[in-house]
Amino acid sequence: MQFSERLDRLTSSLIRELLALTQQPDMISFAGGLPAAGAMPPLALANLPPALRQYGTTDGEPELRAAIARQLTGLGRACRPDQVLVTSGSQQGLDLVAKLFIDPGTEVAVEAPSYLAALQAFRFFGAEFAELPLTAHGIDPQQLRETLRRRRPAFVYLIPTFQNPSGVCYDAATRTAVAEVLRETGVALLEDEPYRELVYEPCERTPICAKLGDAAPWMVMGSFSKTGIPGLRIGYIAASDDIHPQLVRIKQCTDLHTNRIGQWWANEFLQSADYLGHLDRLRAYYRAQRDAMQAGLETHFADLARWNRPHGGLFFWVELHEALDERALLERALARKVAFMPGSAFYANPPARQGRMRLNFSHSTPEQIDRGLRVLAETVRETSLPAGRRRIADQV
Repeated sequence: MQFSERLDRLTSSLIRELLALTQQPDMISFAGGLPAAGAMPPLALANLPPALRQYGTTDGEPELRAAIARQLTGLGRACRPDQVLVTSGSQQGLDLVAKLFIDPGTEVAVEAPSYLAALQAFRFFGAEFAELPLTAHGIDPQQLRETLRRRRPAFVYLIPTFQNPSGVCYDAATRTAVAEVLRETGVALLEDEPYRELVYEPCERTPICAKLGDAAPWMVMGSFSKTGIPGLRIGYIAASDDIHPQLVRIKQCTDLHTNRIGQWWANEFLQSADYLGHLDRLRAYYRAQRDAMQAGLETHFADLARWNRPHGGLFFWVELHEALDERALLERALARKVAFMPGSAFYANPPARQGRMRLNFSHSTPEQIDRGLRVLAETVRETSLPAGRRRIADQV
């Protein structure tokens, strides 16, 4: 049977493989990015209008698009409802953008490291990558300027607020400087904002696209999966007038429209009197989870690695002092019922030096976090032993 050539670009998803393994009831998983089940709002459908059982429009429900446009406008990104497209999760937004912009050989500028599933979506359509290394403050605006002048990618993909996987939150100066570079060059921005509401300490969260005005093409994506119910698969992409109509055309021939029942629920959720109270409770819950992982890392990893405590989001990015084979470490950790995401999976071009981990803190109890980190630290120590001593450790 003959399949398309692009299928050869579709590498197996490590996240998918790990999620299958982590269904085991005794597995402590730091691997995925699953929201805590107990922190989700209720799914109340008693007042669902009967008309929503029928097909809908490709753009999405007007009330939800208006609510999203108001939110973005309130953040400084002037936006009209007719610039908003409701998607089947923010992942579909990545797919639509890839279909719109990417032919085999098209260059895309991405952070290094970057979101694994975005790299997969772009690579599936043949993208080549210009990587922009992250610092504690975000990407280097001068390096961005040089990259855009030298390589001219189709768009720049950034996650400036509690970046996945690093947890970095761009500071105000970096956001302003990045916007200035994009205005100078006219290169399109794709800004991914799934974690912006999960903030635990004050930090700059003004979207970069809010600083662009109409001087450069822009797209911004969001999701209800991290603050609402991920199983409903409701996200959105808002875009400048030169891009939005093309995204709608592509979505129409992809799946006609997004689930109307989920859209109705998302709008009811946004408009509810308890929405802000829910966010406050969610932040308090995840802040405690974040602090439990920080404490566990201080206890078990102080001599093994460095990391920064994230001000929001769902992840710690841990860099081991000693280079280690991440796959070997993962296999040994899985054998001891602990899972994590190897850092090399988040690079378009993985660095030669390995020894990084993304650790999720949202889905485990504080007790599981401490126990899992203890086991993981022991596994790191054993994996770093010389081969002869490692065999002895395996027998203990």
